Amino acid sequence: MDRRELLKMIALLTGGAMIGGDMLLTGCSADKEKINSLFSSQDQEFLDLVADTMLPDTAKSPGAKAAKVGSFMTVIVADCYPEKDQKVFLEGMAKLNAASEKMHGTAFIKATDPQRLALIHALDKEAKDYQANKESPTHYFTMMKQLAFFGYFTSEIGATQAMRYVSAPGRFEGSVPYKKGDKSWA
Repeated sequence: MDRRELLKMIALLTGGAMIGGDMLLTGCSADKEKINSLFSSQDQEFLDLVADTMLPDTAKSPGAKAAKVGSFMTVIVADCYPEKDQKVFLEGMAKLNAASEKMHGTAFIKATDPQRLALIHALDKEAKDYQANKESPTHYFTMMKQLAFFGYFTSEIGATQAMRYVSAPGRFEGSVPYKKGDKSWA
């Protein structure tokens, strides 16, 4: 699967075009100074936890935190997002934490797993309603969700343990038998 196909799938899954997708197709420059000016190590931990709430450890594969998706998210936001989207994303981190305080009386990072999951479900519904009204800019949670899925399924852990992966397939097989519960292909 190439990057274009993956971007289309993420857009379909999250209900909107992937923010920064055009930059991902042309490439981004890794600027560590810029990343460090926008995000702290606590921000990366926070984003790891947000992504891990969406994509937790399972019996068959590690979750988003093990794949270091939070670090991936900070790189993409700093290097590939335009300033206005960076601002939406950064403000969104604070809004997500405030929503946790309002819903559960505790910061997101201190909330229990069921509390975090309930908040993620509520924010996902809010983001879908927001997108349905075609408001601009894109909802911050949509950005986080897109980056979490993109980062996880393009990581070594996501591609090889959560999905099936063949590094150099030998031939095209258009009709491969599928058994219920099989992993999808990377």
